[in-house]
Amino acid sequence: MIKWFAAFMGYYFLRFPGAILGFFIGSFIDQMNKGNQFSYSIGRNRMQPEVFELNLLALAATVIKADGNVKAQELQYVRNFFITNYGEMKASSIFKIFNEQIKKETQNIRDLTRVILERTRYETRLQVLHFLFGVANADGSISVEELNKINSIAEALGIRFSDIESIKAMFVKSADHAYKILEITPQASDGEVKKAYRDMAKKYHPDKLQSKDPALIKGAQEKFQEVQKAYETIRKTRGMN
Repeated sequence: MIKWFAAFMGYYFLRFPGAILGFFIGSFIDQMNKGNQFSYSIGRNRMQPEVFELNLLALAATVIKADGNVKAQELQYVRNFFITNYGEMKASSIFKIFNEQIKKETQNIRDLTRVILERTRYETRLQVLHFLFGVANADGSISVEELNKINSIAEALGIRFSDIESIKAMFVKSADHAYKILEITPQASDGEVKKAYRDMAKKYHPDKLQSKDPALIKGAQEKFQEVQKAYETIRKTRGMN
């Protein structure tokens, strides 16, 4: 019952986004009252339910809160992403913790990224960055504050600047975004374009990920498709064979 009261109060003060946030927080309290509690400690070995997913959601929370506005579209993007990739039951159990993170002040990025940095491959961290850009772009635009937060997370994850710019170009379109995705400039020769495409296709190919996580596999497939689209755009513009 608390979730409905919280939703009403959220709507009263913040309208629709507040209603959604209130419902999520109220749901968390309801579950806590039933005794369904989870142990969660970011950056430590003892984490339940799932280490990676909880850290990923905590990072999403910092991006969502970066510009001071918790937008309904961004919350829904995260919810849809996890339900689609992990199923309703597993996603719901993790959202209890996510809602608690939303209520708290933004946590230290170094603490949030430490486990991911220590326990995942570079290709997996690229998928994390892709997901966070998707969260920030869920409302149709990425604010300066959100971009700065994502850049800080990417730096903490040890992601190269060229890869950050490449993934950003998949969401922030510009006249030369296709070149940025391939990590080259418009002045590159046709041969350099082809080589860049081969290198990027190899880096972002789903088989390179070596992960069984459905969300990461889907993210890799999406980025691989973006690389292919970028190459086709350049090829057609230049009249390349």
